Amino acid sequence: MSDPAGDALFFTNPYILKISKNKEMRYATVKRSLMQAYVKESGKAVEFYRRAFDAELVSSAPNPDGTYYHAELDIFGQIFALSESVSDKCIAGNTMQFCLHLGEDQEILLRKIYEVLKDGADILTPLGPCPYSKLMIILIDRFGINWCIFL
Repeated sequence: MSDPAGDALFFTNPYILKISKNKEMRYATVKRSLMQAYVKESGKAVEFYRRAFDAELVSSAPNPDGTYYHAELDIFGQIFALSESVSDKCIAGNTMQFCLHLGEDQEILLRKIYEVLKDGADILTPLGPCPYSKLMIILIDRFGINWCIFL
């Protein structure tokens, strides 16, 4: 594989080895990757997502007012981080969406997640089939997070 500059790229987990045209080798590594969201009422949001996804709170830095400077939830092996938003500004054109592909045998789980997330949500695509899944939901939950969850 090569990049636009013509350098060869070799992927070996967790390193990316880049051999440039001048044969210089450079290494890069990503220690971890996570989903990060900023919400108002992060304390309530953490409990809401723990209930929706049976998520475990694996790390947290709470604020004195019960919100979170940073909290990390384990959602099916993926880290979903939440922090208290300190701004009322919304980023225009933000099209970020958190997608969870659960797998064909997880209909009961999807319906359970939906039952929790739908409370106060703006349903963008009602729970039902779509061209690539027998069951899917797209919604913006009460904390402003856009979710697409499907089998």
